[in-house]
Amino acid sequence: MQFMSKTNYAVNVNINYKTNRINNVYYTNFLGLTLDRTLSWKPHIDQLISKLNSACYIIRSLKSIISLKNLRMIYFSSVHSIISYSIIFWVNSTYSKTIFKLQNRIIRIMMNVGNRESCRELLKKLNIIPLHSQYIFSLLLFVVENVNMFKSNSLVHSINTRHCSDVYQPSSHLSKVQKGVYHTGIKAFNCLPPRIKSLSSDMRKFKSALKKFSFGRFILYYSRIL
Repeated sequence: MQFMSKTNYAVNVNINYKTNRINNVYYTNFLGLTLDRTLSWKPHIDQLISKLNSACYIIRSLKSIISLKNLRMIYFSSVHSIISYSIIFWVNSTYSKTIFKLQNRIIRIMMNVGNRESCRELLKKLNIIPLHSQYIFSLLLFVVENVNMFKSNSLVHSINTRHCSDVYQPSSHLSKVQKGVYHTGIKAFNCLPPRIKSLSSDMRKFKSALKKFSFGRFILYYSRIL
């Protein structure tokens, strides 16, 4: 598979291994992710949509015969597990809006409300994290768990500024790189309040502090890192 931007053209190459010709493909599966050659994530998101539609049908069918508590358990096993897997890679795609809408539809079905009802309070009642909040949460955990991949500003320059302990943000002019996990993760971490950043050496305390971060602040936070 040849990785390229949307404006580039594929190069016609013939690659052989022994006597077998290796075919050029538009997308491939790797560790549960469907990678396409422009990294648009559309094939992967299409698969997520199919799985979430099935989960939506299951929840709708069971809603009238089981309690909300058990329905919530089914949500975490059949919806949350699908949404949260590798969310840091695909959620910035323009196609991910459909996943956000599907999550809201499932929440409305669980709470037995109309299609126009806001999901913000419903998510709070169910103690379920919205899609974009889950993205930020996973992104921050990625930075803390892979701290060896990053360096602080103090290691890059010796000027003692108020941001010297922040993670160094390398410059890039490519939008794919700017929206990627590495750059967005740095932005997310540097935007955290100092009291939460100071807990990054203790994963248990760091996770606990993040979970106490309110839904409203997570939404505001999401707009700041884009």
